[in-house]
Amino acid sequence: MTVDTAAALHPLAYLLWKRGMTNEAYLFRVAEQHRRMGYGQMGYRKEKASRWVSGEHAPTLRTQFAMAALEKISPEAVLAHGWPGWLLLAVPDDHPVFTAPWTTTATVHALEIAGGPVDRRKFLITTSVTLGSTITQWSGAVPAGAATTGGRRIDHSVPDRFERRLDDLRHLDDHMGSGDVYEAARTEVRLITSTLKNASCTEDVRRRLLGAAAEASRSAGWTAYDSGQIAAAERHYVTALRSAASAADPVVGANTLAFWAIQQYSTGNPRGAIDLVEAALTQAPRIGSARMTAMLHARACRAHARAGDARAAARSANAALDTYAHAGAIADDPSCVYWFNLGETYQLLGSSALNLGDPKQALRHFRDASTAHSAEGEAYNGDDFPRGHAIYLARLAEAHLALGDVDAAVDTAHTAVSRMGGVTSARGSSTLDDLRLKLSRRRGVPAVANFLNYTAADH
Repeated sequence: MTVDTAAALHPLAYLLWKRGMTNEAYLFRVAEQHRRMGYGQMGYRKEKASRWVSGEHAPTLRTQFAMAALEKISPEAVLAHGWPGWLLLAVPDDHPVFTAPWTTTATVHALEIAGGPVDRRKFLITTSVTLGSTITQWSGAVPAGAATTGGRRIDHSVPDRFERRLDDLRHLDDHMGSGDVYEAARTEVRLITSTLKNASCTEDVRRRLLGAAAEASRSAGWTAYDSGQIAAAERHYVTALRSAASAADPVVGANTLAFWAIQQYSTGNPRGAIDLVEAALTQAPRIGSARMTAMLHARACRAHARAGDARAAARSANAALDTYAHAGAIADDPSCVYWFNLGETYQLLGSSALNLGDPKQALRHFRDASTAHSAEGEAYNGDDFPRGHAIYLARLAEAHLALGDVDAAVDTAHTAVSRMGGVTSARGSSTLDDLRLKLSRRRGVPAVANFLNYTAADH
């Protein structure tokens, strides 16, 4: 059975779909519970639930308490998580990921769930409370302990192979987009989880396997998000953090937080993104990589810009550039920041300036990204990152448009579309759709009309 659009977009619709219940049947049960709790009569026409799902109305607090009682969820949880976040506590598959203790056993169980059927929900499954709790538990989790016994004995050559495969996955995602790579990442999660469960190894090998599981889960989270599968992405990110904590691996933990922050600020929660990046920055002294630290500051700049805080964004921008000035050879840095250089820094700062309504500054940063030449390999290389390049070009076109240079905007938009060809990415497609919408307001300009007609076949 395929989840329908409504069920993919709202926790209540998803819950009813999962149980095969109609709106009327569910509301009747809620009305009966409402009456039993002494709250009086409650109407149960199906339109009521439809309005809740659409966001037109929210159920009263008493109605939510009645719903929670049916689900055996406490009133305190309702108040803590708010509507509709607390409904996620009624979804069995989410419990082991978000509420289980942060132990290695629970981590392996969460990895098993993450490798299961694809979760196609398109709504965030974390609240501010959930994010805060996850960060706290990640920071205080105890790493995996003693060696494992039973099963075939393996040595360091096994995590070596997994790490090489995961490095290849990162580069495949750059060139191909997220579609098929998401399935490949989930396959890696399943393979590593099976190895963790069925092989015997030393404590050091076990931690490396858990680190590989964390990176596979982070890759799955990123590619799920880039494919438009919001809930699946968050479950993978939490699972990645659990694995990183068990592995005592600050690099993959901080990197996971940085990628999760992208999803948070892009889906309307910049404050949550700031919290995630700030938690990642606490690991910078342990990691000891100026390049990675600069990346985290640049990501913080994006989050502050999305929150509309120009001063905080400027502080993070300066911190990113100042820190990057101390970056060493990329070969000496963690492999997960292979993509980050001075040109990428300027691209992120340009995107932030655009969010803050400063297209002139955005244009300067975007140009700096292409001309950065303080050392070999510092300019942004769009050939290696076609999806990212298409997105940045769309933002450059938006800056030109905001400054009234329609011809430059259209020329850049054409280049963005050509760069995106053959790369699967819901995020990239959405960015180009937003650009088309902005350009459509200038439809009377022949060059704009031609571009809109040229790209209409893709929509």
